[in-house]
Amino acid sequence: MTKPCFIRYANLDDLNQLAPLFNAYRIFYQQESNLQIAHDFLQQRLALNESVILLASNDEGKGLGFIQLYPSFCSIAAARVWVLYDLFVDESARGMGVSRLLMDKARLHAKQTGAVRLDLSTAYDNHHAQALYESLGYQLDQTYRYYSLEI
Repeated sequence: MTKPCFIRYANLDDLNQLAPLFNAYRIFYQQESNLQIAHDFLQQRLALNESVILLASNDEGKGLGFIQLYPSFCSIAAARVWVLYDLFVDESARGMGVSRLLMDKARLHAKQTGAVRLDLSTAYDNHHAQALYESLGYQLDQTYRYYSLEI
């Protein structure tokens, strides 16, 4: 990384930095650009304490990327887990180690909150993300098949 990067917990005061990043994340996953939806969704998550958002920024305060974590539980382990649902780094900051710093902070957050693991999923063709996750020790699940039901 050539420039300093700081990772911290985001709050409602960070919505103007977060919303454009979240909008770009949604566009990456073939959603229509809609800054208002991005802003409102994040505002609700933060206001209701329904997620934890880690924000990466440079020394000038520009948002570089984020991770959004959702709390969950594992009944089998009878323990807390965190679902790492969103990870995004702005194109201008890619290749600088921002993703790895965000992932490290997410792991620390999980550990500090007594979680037994972090769960995540990614697209089959997102090879860059898969390489990062595997380099950090994440294991591809070979036991369970995940399903979802559109409502």
